[in-house]
Amino acid sequence: MFDTARAFASFAVPDPDRAREFYGTTLGLALAPVGGMEEHGLFGIDLGEGRAVLVYPRPDHRPADFTVLNLPVDDIDDAVDELVRRGVGMLRYEGFDQDGKGVSRGEPKVAWFADPFGNVCSVIQEA
Repeated sequence: MFDTARAFASFAVPDPDRAREFYGTTLGLALAPVGGMEEHGLFGIDLGEGRAVLVYPRPDHRPADFTVLNLPVDDIDDAVDELVRRGVGMLRYEGFDQDGKGVSRGEPKVAWFADPFGNVCSVIQEA
């Protein structure tokens, strides 16, 4: 019934220009066009193989209280160190055993951070 090969995820931001700066420059992610909708503030975070997460403007944005973007990494310590070097603060959550860097060292290893609008993202290192 569903064409999951073309399925995609999305989340909102109140300021798409600032979001492009954060995701493209601060995080260094590749950004993707979204079928001519850029003039309306939409853009994609390129996941490769023709897939992207859609980011769209919403002036009355309220961040979700869950993780909207998980970014797999080979070495979580290197990733967290680089995020901090780029000025990104790591989040801490009650109920998770996080070390001094903010890494939860279970399986998988996870560390969370927020974009400038409060959307929660993570870096995740699977076994």
